[in-house]
Parts: sequence; structure tokens; C-alpha cells
Amino acid sequence: MTIRVLIADDQVMIRDGLAALLVSDPEIEVIGHAGNGREAVRMARDLDPDVVVMDIRMPEMDGLAATAELVGGPPPDGAEPADQRPKVLVLTTFDLDEYVYEALAAGASGFLLKDAPAADLINGVRVVARGDALLAPSVTRRLIGDFARRRRHQRPNPAAAAALTPRELDVLRLIARGLSNAEIAAELVLAEQTVKTHVGHVLTKLSLRDRTQAVVYAYENGLVGS
Repeated sequence: MTIRVLIADDQVMIRDGLAALLVSDPEIEVIGHAGNGREAVRMARDLDPDVVVMDIRMPEMDGLAATAELVGGPPPDGAEPADQRPKVLVLTTFDLDEYVYEALAAGASGFLLKDAPAADLINGVRVVARGDALLAPSVTRRLIGDFARRRRHQRPNPAAAAALTPRELDVLRLIARGLSNAEIAAELVLAEQTVKTHVGHVLTKLSLRDRTQAVVYAYENGLVGS
């Protein structure tokens, strides 16, 4: 299945370069280019991409606000369900960009540095398109942990994860450590399909969009050490 991608960056050369890298994969189609966040939101609603590759720092509306517009919060009346909204892969120049924390909270499925290898960009688009979090690089987990530590006192939740079964809580904690379904299955001695079912239950019960949000939730609520 072809992955439809919208690229949002205020620099034309970067947009063109990203597009050239992505279309080298026969399963990825670049369907549009946006020069700012406001244009990205409008084009995403018109073109219905699977993934938006989103720069953080753009004029008129930055990538943080655009991400929140596209995937953050409950859908307005008549809008598409959250699982039909585009996934957002954030691009940033700096691995400690303050906006990355808020972009993850707004609903981004992960982030890459702009100087990452071409293969990482293609893999990142594939990962978020299938609904997984781009959490493999250790810097991503560090950022999420740091982000959650900063915000934990702002969102106290003594009943965190009360709706989860003990096994689902185990799965959530392992997701927060960045483990894949296969790795969780090995850790808990379960079938991978069983783990996939547990992950689905965790996301549904906690009203989370994807695994990245599950990681943020676990750290914010003190369910895993950072």
C-alpha cells in the first residue's frame, strides 16, 4: 500500500530534498509541499495524507500548533476519528529543541533530526504510517522522559491506569521502555498477537492515539522510571 506524505517546511530546498529522498522508495508518494503550519493544516485536510513530515519552526503557524490542529484533542463534530487522522513525524535541527516535548504531547508520533541519514527518514515515515512510535533512537526516549518529568507535577493523576489489568499495565511499562511487540512477547512469554491485543486495549482504555502517547502517559503518571 502506498504511503501518502505531505511535507511541511518553510525552506524550499529542504522540502525538495526531503521529497527526493522519500520518492526513492516506491511505496512512498509525496502528495504536497507546505511552507508553513497553517498551509500544512489546510493541505492535510484537503489531501488526506497518511503522514505529515513536519518542521517545528515555521512562520504564521509553527509545527507545534499545526500538529495540535491536525491530531491533538478530541475531534470536532463531523470530523474524522483520531485513528483516521494523519500521523505526524516531526523534524528538528536540535535534539534538545524545547518544542519537541510539546509536539509529542500534541500528538506527534515521533521525531527525527534533519541531519539523519536518508534511510532513517524513509524508515521513520514507514514506522509512523503503520501506527507505531518512532522510539528506537535513545535520544527520543530521553526526550520523552525529560518532557514527562517536567510535566508530571502539572497533571497529577492518582488513578493512573486504574482501568488496566495487571498484564496490560506490564505491557504499558514495556512500551514505555521502547520495546517492540516482539520484544514484549519475549519478555512476558506471550504470543506476539496476544501482545498486539493488549496494546490495543491499553490505547483504547486510556484514550491514547499511539505508542508514543502511551510512553508519554506512562512517564507523566510515574508508571515507569525516567
